[in-house]
Amino acid sequence: MVKKNTNTTVTIDALKQGRVTLRMIGQTPIIFNRMAEKAKRDLLIGAGRKTAAQKKEIKHNPELEFRSSIHKMVDGDTLIGFPASGVKGAMATAALETEGVNKTSVNRLIFLPQQKISIWGTPKLYMDVVRSSDMNKTPDVRTRAIINEWCAEVDITFITPTLSQHSIVSLLQNAGMICGIGDNRQEKGKGNFGSWLVDFEGNDQFKDVWETRTKIGRKAQEKAMKDIIINDAETQELYDFYKEEVIKRAA
Repeated sequence: MVKKNTNTTVTIDALKQGRVTLRMIGQTPIIFNRMAEKAKRDLLIGAGRKTAAQKKEIKHNPELEFRSSIHKMVDGDTLIGFPASGVKGAMATAALETEGVNKTSVNRLIFLPQQKISIWGTPKLYMDVVRSSDMNKTPDVRTRAIINEWCAEVDITFITPTLSQHSIVSLLQNAGMICGIGDNRQEKGKGNFGSWLVDFEGNDQFKDVWETRTKIGRKAQEKAMKDIIINDAETQELYDFYKEEVIKRAA
């Protein structure tokens, strides 16, 4: 007997989204590591050969490197921001150590609408000896902006009911503990920078800290980027040596 063709209707329900705004309360300083414009241009068109005069120039310009290291917000409450993708990446990595969720699911099921999140706090000039990524791991001195007491606010959209608001809070909290953001962060093993705890409106566990740190917004940050504040004694020593060398070579 020939089977009759039957039309089967498949009903597909659209996924639903939840959204939550959370506060990141910095527990350790955040070091900014944005690639400088000169480095980007060199990648785009290639770095030309240095002239004899250029070879005699001082290798680093700490003030320029300091100002180039931050991610700038075009408008809003703060001058300084941080790529939202860095926060999402930290949450995805934290999923590796979080029961009931995996990294692939986090990458697919959460979305951060902002390109950059606002960072409150006073930026200071920080110099540190680092190892280059070449074969010999050549040591070098790098200058970046650092904020010791910082906070941020992040909007997170997520797929429900696969993930809940409680799950998102837990993931962000775990990301702050075991990953962090910025240079020399906790995730890398040796450093412990860029870590945070989570709070949100209504919970207000860190309300006083939030209110204090958010007072240092765009105007204060613009002033600190112009009138440079040195972060620590070792940085001050290196910076003073640099200034003396500039004067000596200009004579």
